[in-house]
Amino acid sequence: MQRSFLTTVICALGWLSQPTLAATFDLPTDGSSVVGQVRVVVPSKGNTLLDVMRHFDIGYEEITTANPGVSVWTPGEFTQVVIPTQFILPPKPWQGIVINIPQRRLYYFPPAKKGQAAKVLTYPISIAREGWSTPLGETRIVAKYKDPSWFVPKSIKEEHLRDEGVELPEYFPPGPDNPMGMLAMKTGFAGIFIHATNRPWGIGLRTSHGCLHLYPEDAAEIFPLLGQNTPVKVIDEPVLVGNDRGRWVMATYQPVAEYPNSLSLFSRALLRLGQQLAQTPVQALPRNDFDWGRVQAIASKPQSIPVALTQDQLGVAAWVDTLPVERYDYAPYGMDANNAQLPEPRPRQQ
Repeated sequence: MQRSFLTTVICALGWLSQPTLAATFDLPTDGSSVVGQVRVVVPSKGNTLLDVMRHFDIGYEEITTANPGVSVWTPGEFTQVVIPTQFILPPKPWQGIVINIPQRRLYYFPPAKKGQAAKVLTYPISIAREGWSTPLGETRIVAKYKDPSWFVPKSIKEEHLRDEGVELPEYFPPGPDNPMGMLAMKTGFAGIFIHATNRPWGIGLRTSHGCLHLYPEDAAEIFPLLGQNTPVKVIDEPVLVGNDRGRWVMATYQPVAEYPNSLSLFSRALLRLGQQLAQTPVQALPRNDFDWGRVQAIASKPQSIPVALTQDQLGVAAWVDTLPVERYDYAPYGMDANNAQLPEPRPRQQ
């Protein structure tokens, strides 16, 4: 996916537009189920992949899967970084909150406003660490808390002492060092919250004991949008198949062992493809001359970028190579931003 050095330098001289917080999109009305677009950037000196992922509101697994072999801490001044901000939407119905655990992503489908297009907002999340899990199924938002405090459960205190050799306090008061963050939304699942975090560099990893973690700025954005009784659905879908305006595409994610499934990822890919074909209106069906070798390859290794499945479309490497390269020249967030507070605005580097 490397262009010529001259092309890279010329493209990198352009400015990168300031993004909004969450990725917010109009819901497709043409039978498609894909939103967003993939971008390619060249970070300026001093930026890590953690800086870039937070700026574009993506998680650790998403950006590292899209950029195999690129150093997280020192990507290099002329390294092209793929930004996987194109998403296959979860299976319908599209309403309330839908959380796809393997994808490590939350989707919010707010009620459509009269006379306006229906929207979807999406955020990266951290999920439960190994040995823990978030219940699958349907629940609701039952309460919201600003500046929550946290009484540490005995089981978590014991685990932390065993694994880290350090004893956690019994109580965390509200503040920037509280693992619950500054905003928390309680679900109907016992002990399960959707909340901000005091360790935003861990977004996209397995860091919780069942709760779902958000960047502080994402929690601040979605918190006022959610009312009590907002429906919440938690799903386990490591394979997503979508119709991208006439292209069949697929993305795969590492299955979570805490949700055992007897089917291989390839079998789950075939099942999901069949379900998508059955649910797509005939007039919206793309050509279906599938490249089964490509399907097998996507199912054999997680791929966070939706990949075209038909023989008449480019594979992911060749397709990404056609995208323009943009310069990313914002100042790094810095380790001081690794807490529960909202980050300071970052100027462009001179």
